[in-house]
Amino acid sequence: MYLKKFFGEVASPHPCANCRGDETLGFGVRMAFQPIVDVATRSIFGYEALVRGEGGESAGEVIARVPPELLYRFDQTCRVAAIDTAARLGMTTRLSINFAPNAVYEPATCIRLTLAAAERCGFDPRRLIFEVTESEKIRDVPHVVRIIKDYQGRGFLTAIDDFGAGYAGLNLLAEFQPDVVKLDMALIRGLDADRVRRSITSGIVATCRSLGCEVLAEGVETLGEFRELRDMGIRRFQGFLFAKPALEALPEIDPALWDHLDAAGEA
Repeated sequence: MYLKKFFGEVASPHPCANCRGDETLGFGVRMAFQPIVDVATRSIFGYEALVRGEGGESAGEVIARVPPELLYRFDQTCRVAAIDTAARLGMTTRLSINFAPNAVYEPATCIRLTLAAAERCGFDPRRLIFEVTESEKIRDVPHVVRIIKDYQGRGFLTAIDDFGAGYAGLNLLAEFQPDVVKLDMALIRGLDADRVRRSITSGIVATCRSLGCEVLAEGVETLGEFRELRDMGIRRFQGFLFAKPALEALPEIDPALWDHLDAAGEA
């Protein structure tokens, strides 16, 4: 049913030559999950899937093993692994998946394995969020815009990850407006004691609000950072303050933390 609704009726009649599906990575991947919390409702909005090695190796170590010619296969493998693992763990929230914009060729064709995995596992694809990272240099911005608009047209939520980290910044936001903009942790680190970071972040929040994009703060580690960001109107957060990523598990939020957050907001 999902394949027909989300793929079959709008599929490209010209399959992409890069979607052969016969390449092998030569190594396996596993998934860790980190919660995205909504402090307004004291609930977990979703989980971000983060790639790990078979022995729990970091994402950086895993990605370093991927040669350019296998980027597409790696991207597809991670998507399927994220959905398979989320379904096995009984996830009922949103699932946020990073995708490599330079690995997606024809959006309608390259989404096939993702939707097939969702249908096989009984995972509702309407709960998927696709994150494009701003820290990866995008070779073809118009192509990425087409991917995002294709995904949005299918009912997926979309996000720019690591906003403020690198290559495109506000120019990327000017080309398309995702549902969510995730502030990079380097931008918000220590902003409660840094007037410049507060000013820049406040400006980004105001810009996104005027464009209809929700801002999510990731990498939040301290109550001070949280307090300043919540005062700017941000309600969704991700970071060690709330929970660390857990390998093939869905971390919960310590109930006592909510009282600490409320106290921080009143300070």
